[in-house]
Amino acid sequence: MTAVEQTSESLEVERQHRKERLAAGLRIMGRLHLAEGVAGHVTVRDPEFPDRFWVNPFGHNFKLMTVSDLICVDHNGDVVVGDRDVNKAAFAIHSQLHAARPDVMAAAHSHSMYGKTFSSLGKPIKMITQDATMFYNDVAMTSEGGGAVVLDLEVGRAMAEALGNKKALIHQNHGLITTGGTVDAAVWWFVALERCCQSQLLAEAAGDPIVIPDELCEAGYAAQGADITGWFQFQPWWDELNRDEPDFLN
Repeated sequence: MTAVEQTSESLEVERQHRKERLAAGLRIMGRLHLAEGVAGHVTVRDPEFPDRFWVNPFGHNFKLMTVSDLICVDHNGDVVVGDRDVNKAAFAIHSQLHAARPDVMAAAHSHSMYGKTFSSLGKPIKMITQDATMFYNDVAMTSEGGGAVVLDLEVGRAMAEALGNKKALIHQNHGLITTGGTVDAAVWWFVALERCCQSQLLAEAAGDPIVIPDELCEAGYAAQGADITGWFQFQPWWDELNRDEPDFLN
C-alpha cells in the first residue's frame, strides 16, 4: 500500500469517526429535549477538506439521526455530499465560526429553553455553582443580529468575532453556541451551559445567589474547563446510546 493510499484510508477512518460522534451528539441533544422543531444544528469539520463541515440535514429529527443522514457542506453553502438541504442559518453561523477558528472542530447550537430565555437578559453567566466555573472567563456575548433568524453571513461573522478564543457564546435573544476540539466536547459544553442558565434563572428568581470567589473559580476552571474534560464528560452518553440505540451508526 502506498503512502497516498494509507493517508486516504486514515482520513476515511477519521471522517467516519467524526460522523459517528456527530450523529450521537445530535441524538443526545434530542433525548435531552434540547431540539425544537427544525431549529438547531451541530457541525464537525471534515478531516480532509478544512473548508467543509458535516451537519444534520434541515428538518430531520435529532432523535432519529443516523450517520448516513448527515450531509457535508462547503464554505460556499453547497451540499457536496448528501441529497438533503442545509439549514441556511446553520451555514451562516457555522461557516463563519469554522473559518475564523481553525482550532474548532465542532460547534453546537439549538433553541434550548433556558439558553434562549437567559440570552434575552443580556447579561453574563455568574459563577454561582461549582459547575459554572468550567465556563469561568470562557463565555462571550454579542447582541449583533440577535432576535432575527440568522441568514446573513455578516451576522455569522460578527458572532465569530465576538466568540474570539472562547469556547461558548451567548447570542442575545437567540441562544447558546458552543465549540470544541471534538463533537463530544462541543455537545457537552452546550448541555452544561444550558444547565448553568437554568440554575442561574432559578437562583435569581429565589433570591440573590452568592458568587464564588475568583481564586476558586480559577481552580474550578483548571479542574474542569479544558477541552479534554468536555470530551470525557460526553463518554457516558456515548456508552448509553450504543447500548440503547445502536442504529444511529447506520
